Amino acid sequence: MGATSIKFGTDGWRAIIADTYTVANVKRVAAATALWMREKGMSAAVVGYDCRFGGAMFSKATVQVLCHHGIKVLFDKNFVSTPMVSLGVVKHKADMGVVITASHNPPSYNGFKLKSAYGGPTIPSDIEAVENKIPDAFEDDLDSLENYAAAGLLEYVGLEDMYIKHVEDSFDMDLIKKSGVVLAYDAMYGAGQNVVRRLFPDAHLLHCDYNPSFMGQAPEPIHRNLTELSELIKSDPKINLGLANDGDADRIGLYNGKGEFVDSHHILLLLLTYMHEYKKLDGKVIITFSVTNKMKQLAKLYNLDIDVTKIGFKYIAEIMCNEDVLVGGEESGGLAVKGHIKERDGVWIGLVIMEFMAKTGKSLEELINDIYAKVGSFKFDRDDLHIEDSKKWAIIDRCKSGAITAIGGKPVTSYENIDGHKFFLSDTEWLMVRPSGTEPVLRVYAQAADDAAVRVLLDAGHVALQEGV
Repeated sequence: MGATSIKFGTDGWRAIIADTYTVANVKRVAAATALWMREKGMSAAVVGYDCRFGGAMFSKATVQVLCHHGIKVLFDKNFVSTPMVSLGVVKHKADMGVVITASHNPPSYNGFKLKSAYGGPTIPSDIEAVENKIPDAFEDDLDSLENYAAAGLLEYVGLEDMYIKHVEDSFDMDLIKKSGVVLAYDAMYGAGQNVVRRLFPDAHLLHCDYNPSFMGQAPEPIHRNLTELSELIKSDPKINLGLANDGDADRIGLYNGKGEFVDSHHILLLLLTYMHEYKKLDGKVIITFSVTNKMKQLAKLYNLDIDVTKIGFKYIAEIMCNEDVLVGGEESGGLAVKGHIKERDGVWIGLVIMEFMAKTGKSLEELINDIYAKVGSFKFDRDDLHIEDSKKWAIIDRCKSGAITAIGGKPVTSYENIDGHKFFLSDTEWLMVRPSGTEPVLRVYAQAADDAAVRVLLDAGHVALQEGV
C-alpha cells in the first residue's frame, strides 16, 4: 500500500486525527517543510500548537524533524494562538512559522499551517512547492528534544508573554480598563483563553478551559455557535461588549451590549473609521468580494484607495506585503489592521474595538449608528444551501449566462463576478452566489436595509436561482 497522498489547502493541510492526520504523516509534511527551507537557504522556524487533541505530540514530532534537518527551532511548550506564532516569526526574525491547528474545523480535525517571514500566510506557490517535496516515508531516526536543545538546534520561547508585551506596547490598556468597557469573552475552548484572561482578569469568561473535544462543536465564531455568549450579555446589563474567537484565535465574533451579533462587515467599517478618523492613519483598504459595498462608500468619503480581491485572506496578506494597507478583511471574520502583523488576529481586532469604545466613551451601538449616519444603515446574512453537485453547478451556469435579470420582482441593475456572482438591485441591496469548491454547498449572501428585507431577498434569491434548474 502506497503512502497517503497529502494535499494542502491555501493555508495548510487539515485532516481527521488518527485517519490521515497521524504522527507519521505530520513527520512527512515537516520533512517537506525542512527540505524546502534548506533549498531556499532558510535556517530558523517558530513552531506552536493550539488546544486541539494531540497538539503537543504533533508539534514535538514537527520540531524533531526540523531539527534533524538542521533547522533551528523556536518552540513554545504551551498552547498558543496562530497570531502568536506569526508575531513570533517577525519578533525572532525567523524564516518560517509552523502552527499545528485546524483553525475553526470540527474537533476531529488537526492541521499544519505555514507562516512566512513577514508574519502572515505563506503564498500559494510556496505552499505548492512544499507539498511537492512530501516524501513517501516518514523520518524515524530522530533524536530527543533534549539533545537537539543541547546541540543549539532547539530553543524554548514564551510566545504568549511576547504577544502580551506587544499588546501592552501598542494599546492604551489603562484607558481601556478604566473606561467602563465590561467584556464577556467566549474562547470556544480555543487558544485565546489564556491571553484574554491575563489581559482582562475581570472579564466574564465562557469556555476558557482546556477541552480538546470543544464539547463536540466546531469552534467557529458565528452566531449559531455563540448563543450562550449572547444570552450571558442579555442577562447582565453591565456587560457592554462580547468577544469570541475561533480555535486558533485568528478570527473574531463580536456582540454589542444588547447581545446582538455584529458581523464582519460592521467590524470592518468600525476599524476603518477608528484607524482613519481617530488615529489619523492613511493607507489602502482591501476587502474580499463578499464584503459590503458600504466599505467602498466609506473609503471614498475618506479619500482612500480600495481594492476588492477574491475570497481568502491570502489575497489580502499578499497585498499587505507589497503596499501600505490600513485595513483589510473578509466576511468570515478574518481581519487585519495597520501597525500589527500581516495576519488575521481575533484578539487584536477585539482590542482595537475596545480602544475605540474607550477613547470615544461610546457604546458599540452608538459607534455603529455614527457610521450609519455616514453610509446608511444595512443588514447582512448568508444561507448555505446543501444541494447536490450537479444542481449546484447548473445554478452557477445559469448565473454566468445572464438569465437572472430580476430577483423577487426587482430588476438586476448591475452584476459583478470577481469571485462568485453578485447581483445588485440598488446601491444598497444585493444578492451574491458562490459555490463551495469541495462540498455540495451553494453559499447565498444578501445585503438589504433591515433583517426582514434580507430574509425576503434570500428567499426570493433561492427561487430565482433555481428557476428551471
